Amino acid sequence: MSVPTSLRVEHLDVPLGIHVSRPRLSWTLPAGSEVQLAYRIRAGGWDSGRVESDQSVLVPYGGPATRSGERVEWQVKVWTDAGESDWSAPSWWEAGLLEPADWTARWIEPSEPQPGEPGQRPAHLLRRTFAVPAAVKRARLYATAHGIYEAFLNGRRVGDLELTPGFTAYRQNLHVQTYDVTALLTEGAAVLAAVLSDGWFRGRTGAMRMADGFGPRTALLAQLRIEHADGSLTVVGTDGEWLSTTAEITAADLMDGERHDLRLALPGWSAPGFDATGWSKAEEATGDLYADFARLTASPAPPVRVVEEIRPIEVTPLPSGAHLVDLGQNINGRLRLRLPVQNGELTLTHGEALDGDGDLTTEHLRGIDFFTGDKLPAGQVDTVIPSGREGETFEPRHTTHGFRYVRVEGAAGPLTTADATGVVVHTDLRRTGAFSCSDERLDRLHDIAVWSFRGNACDIPTDCPQRERAGWTGDWMLYVPTAALLYDVAGFSVKWLRDLAADQWDDGCLNNFAPDPGGTAAQHLPAELLDRFAGSSGWGDACVIVPWDLYRAYGDLDLLHEFRPMMVRWVEFAAERARTRRHPGRVERRPEPAPHERYLWDGGFHWGEWTEPGVDPEAFRTADQGAVATAYLYRSACLLARISELTGHHEDSARYTDLAAHVLDAWRTEFLAADGSLTPATQATYVRALAFGLVPDHLRAATSERLAALIREAGTHVGTGFLATPYLLPVLADHGHLDLAYQLLLRDGEPSWMTMLERGATTIWEHWNGIDADGRPDASLNHYSKGAVISFLHTHTAGLRSVEDPGPDSAGYRRFTVRPLPGGGLTRAETTLDTPYGTARSAWRVDADGGFELTVTVPAGTEAEVVLPDGRAFHARPGTHVYR
Repeated sequence: MSVPTSLRVEHLDVPLGIHVSRPRLSWTLPAGSEVQLAYRIRAGGWDSGRVESDQSVLVPYGGPATRSGERVEWQVKVWTDAGESDWSAPSWWEAGLLEPADWTARWIEPSEPQPGEPGQRPAHLLRRTFAVPAAVKRARLYATAHGIYEAFLNGRRVGDLELTPGFTAYRQNLHVQTYDVTALLTEGAAVLAAVLSDGWFRGRTGAMRMADGFGPRTALLAQLRIEHADGSLTVVGTDGEWLSTTAEITAADLMDGERHDLRLALPGWSAPGFDATGWSKAEEATGDLYADFARLTASPAPPVRVVEEIRPIEVTPLPSGAHLVDLGQNINGRLRLRLPVQNGELTLTHGEALDGDGDLTTEHLRGIDFFTGDKLPAGQVDTVIPSGREGETFEPRHTTHGFRYVRVEGAAGPLTTADATGVVVHTDLRRTGAFSCSDERLDRLHDIAVWSFRGNACDIPTDCPQRERAGWTGDWMLYVPTAALLYDVAGFSVKWLRDLAADQWDDGCLNNFAPDPGGTAAQHLPAELLDRFAGSSGWGDACVIVPWDLYRAYGDLDLLHEFRPMMVRWVEFAAERARTRRHPGRVERRPEPAPHERYLWDGGFHWGEWTEPGVDPEAFRTADQGAVATAYLYRSACLLARISELTGHHEDSARYTDLAAHVLDAWRTEFLAADGSLTPATQATYVRALAFGLVPDHLRAATSERLAALIREAGTHVGTGFLATPYLLPVLADHGHLDLAYQLLLRDGEPSWMTMLERGATTIWEHWNGIDADGRPDASLNHYSKGAVISFLHTHTAGLRSVEDPGPDSAGYRRFTVRPLPGGGLTRAETTLDTPYGTARSAWRVDADGGFELTVTVPAGTEAEVVLPDGRAFHARPGTHVYR
């Protein structure tokens, strides 16, 4: 728009479906402005009206006039004191199938008399013939599945989405994809078809490789709606007329990989004219989940797509006769391989690291059976038997892998870089933020952190793209502020939070990841088993902290309204655990509990800091995690009190303010000494205490000095794990230790971020010693958590910061601060961020004579406080400003 205004449009970039809230328009305008909102249903006239400035409205569907599949257009017209703007270009959205009754299709299962072993089950082909009786004006396909599906219409693949319908808490939330298939239809004979495989629904998932998590059978639901030029309507859906057979994909599993026998391929199977003699009837499925059409909805997140292709940097023949393909970059996705003309089987093993002989190793990626302690296979193996025809290509689309290297065994002839392509697959997030500076090491660190997030944003935020691929709550809790500086993760996060809420137990407990195949049924396991894995502080607190950080980044108050019930149940659960449980070590030291222990959370299961350097990785199972858990109970209670105030739940706000005060007193009584020293005396304890406001003002200087001393005692090396690392450098910088923060950031030698660069990392490691000094790999080499350090580059080095405790007038960067803190020998730094109001920018440089220049861009409708390194402060309104 051509006026100095900002306009935010929510929910207009996805097809609307059941349970998707109506679109909301919100704006910020100069004083004296007015807005006219106009919308219309189909070809009807415009319905419009003026509203006051600084407001937002829900766009009506049009009541009974709006039916499933109809199109709604909207326009916004703005008046300012300077005169009337031009009309914005028309935008539109389209209603999907809004009600269960809109579905005439029925679920179908492929014919499968004897399901195979998990990880070895074939994909199925499904097809139905029909006639298109008249010229096509408009056509839409609505589809979803229990499993992973690819749709085809008249022999052509529908759309460009991957791994549909995605990974959700399928029992409560199942996403429907809507496709414009008008161009794929002509009058006459037609075929609607699909490939269906196990996917997350019944495939092997997670660290334990558990199968059949959501059910024992795959199924497809699809409905094709064709509007004809003569005004008639044709609807074709899944029903008992569909046929099925097994595909040339003889095994398909997200963890184990795919097996293709191209000799079994059926050319033309999804097109008219194919002879399907010998195919079996698909079975209509009823009851249980099949009867619940109310769980069908549209996803608020962008879809998964192929977002990039990478040519290998090298293909090396190995002494064994195999070939090693090196992409030069650790990715999530698959390898496309041009097949040699041969009859023998090729095996593709994907991994992240090489052994001492220069061959691929996957030993470090093997999971552990938690119950037996046995190691599990690493998986990520694809096999293909070529048909022997010239020009064949192998590309598995029903699995993904986390890998940089691929060992190809069985090729009859030599392979070159021209034969292989790395196909990057992840959620197609919109890039919104960038950073660069004068130190190429920091630019490289930023780059590998971005790649690590990309590798773990595959429909859900995962911990790693190879060994587990689970939506671990603690990982996303600590990384979401960083992710929001890089990409638009609003819808992506809301999708995940809805699954987290769906899987919450009756008592408010949350498991460690979402979606959880066990769902709420896991709460009925024996108590001694639950205490080994569920309800961990830090991880469960994601249900409070993630929505809050999203509100800070995007200013969406509706999000706090939606997820506040989940937050309340979690905080009540944690408070109850504090009241009723005590750690055995504390019981032994103090058999009679002190009064403050009523608010001390030290019982139950907790992961603790996780992956602290030099700490036994099994210590968390018996360690007293009271300092961590009580800190998070305080943090969540404080945030819930603030959130309740913002949502108008004032009694709850007072209640949780009171709870937070008691928890704070308990933490200080148990872990804080009169001189500002803390117990346990770890870097993580000090960082968390200062970041969460656990230390009173008069002791903060002493506590921060002790933190600095601990770091120097460790040889100026980082000593934090998962939870505290994102706060480490900001805490140091904000408490008078900026030089030490830069020293830690740029420190060589293990453990450090620079060690990752020195040892060739292209993504962030799970452990600080992911590749040790002898080149041996350990655990996942693609875990984004420790990459949260790059938020420091955006918020402190370049200095672009959101408001810590925003209200409706400041959230979403409507008010923000630019306060760059140069250091580390840098002479230049810049960050940009596409906020809901426009692009904000902070860029500074130091001249050869030491002069400092800062350029700040403030988007329309926002204000910024600008603080220079010498302490001078300025108030900046919209526009670009230069300070010297």
